[in-house]
Amino acid sequence: KMIELQEFTPLDFDTFISWINNEKELFQFAGPIFTFPLTRDQLENYLKMDDLVPFKVVWKETNEVIGHCELNYQKGHHRLSRILIGNKSFRGQKIGEQIVFKMAEKFFEDPKVDHVDLNVFDWNLAAIKCYENARFKINPFYIRTMRVTGDTWVRLNMDLSRERWNTLKSKFLT
Repeated sequence: KMIELQEFTPLDFDTFISWINNEKELFQFAGPIFTFPLTRDQLENYLKMDDLVPFKVVWKETNEVIGHCELNYQKGHHRLSRILIGNKSFRGQKIGEQIVFKMAEKFFEDPKVDHVDLNVFDWNLAAIKCYENARFKINPFYIRTMRVTGDTWVRLNMDLSRERWNTLKSKFLT
């Protein structure tokens, strides 16, 4: 309703880079796909990746770019990736739920897709709550630990079935 997903292009690079302040933030948002400091060259290469479809998140009222997200088709998955509300003044307003809904909607347009998933770190409680509000559930079989900037991080995998997504549609389409 209040946001739309539009093609992510080189015109968006500077805004995107401005949202990432340190190595930890970059890894939290993007995993190992980028290295800090983020550069335009890295983003040029990102746009060339065939199995990733990045979007900018636009606040429709002002046409302001407020975030980023990506549909990830790697390894036969249908994964929501690299979700970020970069403009911090838009956080905490349930916009993340709208982003997740619109991303899932794009995947579920294909009748062969029966579920989508995403990864999130266990300490990112606001994101986990957002995903749970969007009917995602933690998959206990895909919990992983990794070392990031000297710390151990626990990565959770959460999934959304088509059936749960159908119950979510009514929440966003009314």
